[in-house]
Amino acid sequence: MTIKTFEELEVFRRAYRLSLEVHRLSLTFPAIEQYALGDQVRRARKSICANLAEGFGRQRQSKADFARFVTIAMGAADEMRVWARYCLDLGYIDQKTWEHWRDEYQEIARMLHGLAASLVGKKRD
Repeated sequence: MTIKTFEELEVFRRAYRLSLEVHRLSLTFPAIEQYALGDQVRRARKSICANLAEGFGRQRQSKADFARFVTIAMGAADEMRVWARYCLDLGYIDQKTWEHWRDEYQEIARMLHGLAASLVGKKRD
């Protein structure tokens, strides 16, 4: 089956669902954190989905360009693991939430790595 839109990518769907969860919870952070940690968390988690969408749109011109955007999304997934740890250590999320976010972003990064590898292995258009 050929994937026609970025919304069909399982990694996009997974990252998008998690990004909504993270966004909602980040809005409960203390006011002092809304423009600091809260903003960083909201930007990083959106970056994963946005880079997948942009890269998918560019793949017609270049699979390598898509792979580059997937790699950027991978970096954002790893970045979210750092922000999640800050959220835990500052007391804004509990241990269970942190473990869920950590594990999900680790799996998303793994999926992105697989996607990037599959793109690099394909012949460039």
